[in-house]
Amino acid sequence: MTRFAAPLALRPELATTVPQAAMVLAAGLGKRMRPLTATRPKPLVAVAGTTLLDRALDHLAAAGVARAVVNVHYFADQVEAHLAARTAPVVTISDERTLLLETGGGVTRALPLLDADPFYVVNSDNLWVDGSIDTLHLLAQRWDAAAMDALLLMVPLARASGYDGRGDFHMDPVGRLRRRVESRVAPYVFSGVQLLAKRLFDGEAVKPFSLNRVYDKALAGGRLYGVVHGGLWFHVGTPAAVGETELLLAAG
Repeated sequence: MTRFAAPLALRPELATTVPQAAMVLAAGLGKRMRPLTATRPKPLVAVAGTTLLDRALDHLAAAGVARAVVNVHYFADQVEAHLAARTAPVVTISDERTLLLETGGGVTRALPLLDADPFYVVNSDNLWVDGSIDTLHLLAQRWDAAAMDALLLMVPLARASGYDGRGDFHMDPVGRLRRRVESRVAPYVFSGVQLLAKRLFDGEAVKPFSLNRVYDKALAGGRLYGVVHGGLWFHVGTPAAVGETELLLAAG
């Protein structure tokens, strides 16, 4: 398995070495985004003139990721038609029309289509702007196969635009994560952008389950890590959040 970098050091010589496959999660029902999702899937909601799905794929293309798998369920035909014109990254559809598999099941089903290890997984309902380093390169540079099974991009709670929760994780000085204790506050929010090792899915069946199951596997072995995002991040979860995000993007 490829070792991309040690967890604590950014290595400029690896700046162009990124995993060549990614999964973009785009099959959800988008219930909180109604009425915008009454006639279209959430990934095709536009923010500042560009759909959420295209924003995720544009980041992958800019980082040099060659291939992306996009899962479809709700308004699947619309998503497929929208993606037909894309040339970078090259998109393969993982069809969940007959059964919505949730995040973990969706990735498990797509594993045979993902010819990289580790591989990126990106939620299509989050929007980010890179900081001083390309975000996907940052994850690749921090990846250490000897220590990690999952590397999650984390956003400080105070900078998590559109997020109204109590945070998700604590992080130690070398990047190891632990979950927020119930009823307490944690300083970091998971951004929905990550690198995962295929071994995390060993023994998993193709059925509906959350990626939290494999995160817990990694946690149990001390192999769940995080890295802090240095740019902007927006959770675009409701119609109101679309307008709020557009105003913040315009303001820089």
